[in-house]
Amino acid sequence: MELGYLRFKTFTLLKSPFSDWARRKRMEHMLQCTNIRRGMSILDLGGSPYIWNYPFIPDLDITILNLPGIVEKSIPSQHRFHYIDGDACNVAGVPDQSFDLVFSNSVIEHVGGPERRAAFAREIRRIGRSYWVQTPSVWFPIEAHTGMPLWWFYPAFLRKRVIERWRTRLPAWTEMVEGTTVLKKTELATLFPDARLAVERVGGVPKSYTAFKVSQPAS
Repeated sequence: MELGYLRFKTFTLLKSPFSDWARRKRMEHMLQCTNIRRGMSILDLGGSPYIWNYPFIPDLDITILNLPGIVEKSIPSQHRFHYIDGDACNVAGVPDQSFDLVFSNSVIEHVGGPERRAAFAREIRRIGRSYWVQTPSVWFPIEAHTGMPLWWFYPAFLRKRVIERWRTRLPAWTEMVEGTTVLKKTELATLFPDARLAVERVGGVPKSYTAFKVSQPAS
C-alpha cells in the first residue's frame, strides 16, 4: 500500500470518534440556539437522517433534500422523514417561509463557486422562518476533508501537485476535495446578514462557524 493511501486510511480511522463527538456537541448547541420543539418542520439541505438520530432531539417532521442516490432512506428513527432529490441552490416548488427551520451542516463549502454559495444562502433565507448553517473554519490545524495540516494555506501550485498524486488512487474523494471551498467567517456573515454568528472551538481554536436566525414557528 502506498504511503499516501495509508495516510488517508489512517486519518479516516482516527477521525471517526472525534467527528462523532463533535457532531453530537454541535447538535446539542443547535438545539440550544434554535429552540426546536416537538413536531416542528425541518428542511435539511444536503444532509442525511443519521445526524438527527440522537435521543435528546425531539420528534420532528424532517424533509431531506440531497442529490439523487446519495441518501440512505431506510433508517429507523423517531422522526417523520421525507425525501427530495434536487439542487439546494435552486429548491424548486418549495414556497417561501414554508419550514420552521432550514438546517445545513457542512454543505455550503461543497456547492460550488461564489455565485452558487450566494444562491444556496438565498434559498435558505427564502424558505426558512429560522435557519442554522454550519461550515468548517480554515483556521483549524487539521483540515476536515483532507487530513492535511493547514491545507488552505498551501500555495495553489502545491495543493494542485498533491491533488494530482491522490487522483489515481482515490478519484471520487479527490473530486470532492477539488469541489470544496472553505468559507471565511466574513463571507458567511455577508451571505447571511440577518444572522447571529457562533464559533465552535476545540482547544481554543475555531473549528467551525455557524450562522443562525431564530423566529417564532407558524401557529
